[in-house]
Amino acid sequence: MPEHIPLNEGRHLFGLNPEGYADARPDYPMWIFDHLRTCSALVDGTRTLEIGAGTGKATRHLLDYGANPLTIVEPDARFAALLGTVADASPATCRVIYDSFEDVVLADHQFDLIAAATAFHWIEPTAGLRKIKRLLRRDGVVALFWNVLGDLDKEDPFHDATQRVLAPLAVGPSEKPDAVPFALARGARQAEAEAAGFTKTDYRESRWSFVLNTDAVGKLYESFSHIQRLDADSRAKLLDELMTIADTQFNGRVVRNITSCLYVFAER
Repeated sequence: MPEHIPLNEGRHLFGLNPEGYADARPDYPMWIFDHLRTCSALVDGTRTLEIGAGTGKATRHLLDYGANPLTIVEPDARFAALLGTVADASPATCRVIYDSFEDVVLADHQFDLIAAATAFHWIEPTAGLRKIKRLLRRDGVVALFWNVLGDLDKEDPFHDATQRVLAPLAVGPSEKPDAVPFALARGARQAEAEAAGFTKTDYRESRWSFVLNTDAVGKLYESFSHIQRLDADSRAKLLDELMTIADTQFNGRVVRNITSCLYVFAER
């Protein structure tokens, strides 16, 4: 069995190349933010907390849709320049705290919305949801969403072709072999929310695909936690192997499937 990356290590493993991460990772579908507006969770003047903003891909949309003021808790300060650019481009009041969500001290009952974009799997879910509930106002809403690399109902040729290279690596909560990815385990996630005291749970998803050239394959995989934790020589060798597979077996055109999913939890 592969080694599991500890949660407290994993959430600090994404800032090796912030610009490359920003270029490689796909954006979130706009239906996520449209739905939050439709259900009145994200409107003008929504007091918002974002957990694990990374490069700010979701942050931009939260600000555009009305998050104000926005507090960001990001454990990896290597994203500071990119997050600062996102914050400066918005007229909203935006504060960034470089700390883990587990350790950060915030006043209770102050947020209308707490959001996490492809980040909550690095937090112990029961304790994390209980802290979230404490930080929310009585009518507040939780929005947890992900872009999951894969579609459980579709074949994934590039994934299969690269398993001999990736199988020896340590795994995070979303890469455990022979297991449903954390974000797609609906029953477990909704049960955790109910155990934390949220009485209303909603789940939505969409499935789509995107195309990567050889260079984009290298950038995307470099952004993954189990690759960033390697030493520089091992990381470079592994990325070269992946790009060689993309070139020789896929003619420099790799199609990856994505499942985008949204959980909305509330106590009302």
